[in-house]
Amino acid sequence: MKQGTRPTRRQKIAIKEAGLILENWLVERDTHKEMVVVHKYTNEQRRISKGI
Repeated sequence: MKQGTRPTRRQKIAIKEAGLILENWLVERDTHKEMVVVHKYTNEQRRISKGI
């Protein structure tokens, strides 16, 4: 598993719109179709679709 990074402003908006608490999530990868975020403490992964 890759190491998560802090989200940019655009990514923060997408995480909030997905109904997640922003302070608990890091961005693992961000493609043009989806963004994969990882929970800081439990290492749970979530995929957020960008709907393009």
